[in-house]
Amino acid sequence: MTQPIVVAGFDHIVLRVRDKERMLAFYCGVLGLSVDRDRPEIGLTHIRCGPQMIDLVTLDGPLGRMGGAGPGAEGRNLDHFALQVRPYDAQAIKDHLAAHGVAVTDEGPRYGADGDGWSIYLQDPEGNTVELKGPGA
Repeated sequence: MTQPIVVAGFDHIVLRVRDKERMLAFYCGVLGLSVDRDRPEIGLTHIRCGPQMIDLVTLDGPLGRMGGAGPGAEGRNLDHFALQVRPYDAQAIKDHLAAHGVAVTDEGPRYGADGDGWSIYLQDPEGNTVELKGPGA
């Protein structure tokens, strides 16, 4: 029998957020992504991330209220997510982050979708850990 589900990659992730403007400044201003579609009537903003999306759901919007309390010091939305970065110049990335006041929390070789490669960890304005992942060696 043929496998009925064949996963080709990630489609989107959803982050529940307190401060949409700060998150947009980070994801668009610092990481260079762009808003694909904004749906304020339901509290949802789609950010284009290559062929995938990062969705921001505001806690005070209709969708966000359905999810209960937001993430806090004792609980997060997720452990982390990794964004593939190509081309990958670790020093240029760190310099860019520093210029925007974004601290690198960890870096080093990590295993990912395309093998072992360098990655840099940082946090977005609401404490979600973001991994900027280089190509496999």
